[in-house]
Amino acid sequence: QVQLLESGGGLVQVGGSLRLSCAASTAIFRVNTMGWYRQAPGKQRELVAGISSAGTTNYADSAKGRFTISRDNANTMVYLQMNSLKPEDTGVYYCNVNGVMDRWWPVPKDYWGQGTQVTVSS
Repeated sequence: QVQLLESGGGLVQVGGSLRLSCAASTAIFRVNTMGWYRQAPGKQRELVAGISSAGTTNYADSAKGRFTISRDNANTMVYLQMNSLKPEDTGVYYCNVNGVMDRWWPVPKDYWGQGTQVTVSS
């Protein structure tokens, strides 16, 4: 079973930058989308940024112009570059991959990282 291993979270001041990384523990047979979700205290988990296998990207309104999602050519890594951070960006960020991991059972599934805390302070 694939595991998504995250790194890059931490404490940063307003206006600073962070780069989140997510690595798949095993090769992914076929990827539909990769993305980053955020869960703030008392809030539902929401999509921050997503990228399709074709390279098209999608961002939450709050992330547009400040965040950039990217992936490697083999779809084994996904990144989130976060610039001009605000306190409202604080939350637990989860890496997500939707795809087919078993070529003999080609049913897409969602896979999640353990989450990494991002805290933006003044």
